Amino acid sequence: MNNSSVARLIAWAKSIMKLTAPQQPPCNAPSPRPTAQDDAWVARLIAWADEFQIPKKDLPRKRDALLTLQTLDLSRLFIRLPEITRLPPEIGQLQQLRELDLSNNQLTTLPPEIGQLQQLQKLSLHNNPLKKLPPEIGQLQQLQSLNLGGNQLSALPPEIGKLLLLQTLELVGNQLTALPPQIGQLQQLQKLDLSCIQLTALPAEIGQLQQLQVLDLRKDQLSDLPPQIGQLQQLQKLYLSGNHLSALPPEFWQLQQLQTLDLSCIQLTALPAEIGQLQQLQKLDLKGNRLATLPPEIGQLQQLQNLSLFDNQLTALPPAIGQLQQLQNLSLGYNQLTTLPPTIGQLQQLQYLDLDNNQLSALPPQIGQLQQLQKLYLGDNQLTALPPAIGQLQQLQVLVLEGNRLSALSPEIGQLQQLQTLWLKRNQLTALPVEITHLRWLEYLSIEENPNLQLISAHEQFLKRVKEVKR
Repeated sequence: MNNSSVARLIAWAKSIMKLTAPQQPPCNAPSPRPTAQDDAWVARLIAWADEFQIPKKDLPRKRDALLTLQTLDLSRLFIRLPEITRLPPEIGQLQQLRELDLSNNQLTTLPPEIGQLQQLQKLSLHNNPLKKLPPEIGQLQQLQSLNLGGNQLSALPPEIGKLLLLQTLELVGNQLTALPPQIGQLQQLQKLDLSCIQLTALPAEIGQLQQLQVLDLRKDQLSDLPPQIGQLQQLQKLYLSGNHLSALPPEFWQLQQLQTLDLSCIQLTALPAEIGQLQQLQKLDLKGNRLATLPPEIGQLQQLQNLSLFDNQLTALPPAIGQLQQLQNLSLGYNQLTTLPPTIGQLQQLQYLDLDNNQLSALPPQIGQLQQLQKLYLGDNQLTALPPAIGQLQQLQVLVLEGNRLSALSPEIGQLQQLQTLWLKRNQLTALPVEITHLRWLEYLSIEENPNLQLISAHEQFLKRVKEVKR
């Protein structure tokens, strides 16, 4: 083959390659435009938005803006716009959405396409009439927060357990009587709100929630707790108010990280000695139970700051109460206490002390050692006198003594230089000490229903300076 034949063969091969090679558009060529079919979902989504008067600032009307939208707030709380009654399938096209708020609307169902929101991290459906969730809810693999409170859910789909990154799950106010066992798969869950949902039992799998820090079970219908409750080693706050728990399982006291424990109104008749094991406890609410005594181990709660025993049947306090060196608030109203232990004076951080509606006839002089006390409620007891040590309460701002049997006040009352409110209604006072006129910051004084009370001119002049006097 001569040179000219070779040249023609090469030229022919190059022409063939040019015809079969893929064609590259020029660098400055525009990208392909979406077809009419591609844009159809945009038109449908816009029509839905217009129907419910969703502002353009919340839901854009342009395709490109929709495809990059990350936050969509459609809550109707305090907003005068039509409540949304349906969510269109096209919501699933918003692939970049991170946060979606649909609270305070009238949604009864969710479309399966909700599961296409693969980047969604926060979903709020609070306060809708939702009756069930689609199984596709489990496809939201990035979801960290799910608020379903205030709906009408009677069950959760098993797929709820696929939300492996979920940290917060709120179900308050639904109609759930049980939880699926798959709830135990939510290994990252930190907060679980199950209050007010008619729950009658907790599944054993609840113990698998090793990261759980807050568990709210208030106002359910629980009659007992599973032993696995003790496995929640990270639990810091536990609310059980309003259930029907007359006793707690032994494993309960293994919750060594508890800081807040609400056992109010659960028909508790005894507090076991194991309460002393909860060394991190800062707030303990026992109001509205049937406790007649407290174990001495209550004094081991060295971090306790707030203790409510309001509305029980206590007749006495253990001396160990004085060991609560961090206690700031102590509520003992509506019990049957006849005396206080002298150790009450050791509560050096106490700021609030409620002893209303007991049967106290006297106060120990150690009451004067409560140097941080700001509010002291002693209404409706049987006190006939106050100890002189009352005058040592230099930080006291509120003193309620109504409904007692006081015929006179100690002159030391005038030493309460920070006192702003003094309630003396319904006693048997015949006179007030002249030292009461030293209370220069007093703003509210109640002396009515003391039929034999006689005031002198110094009192009358003083009362003119008090902001409000009831007599």
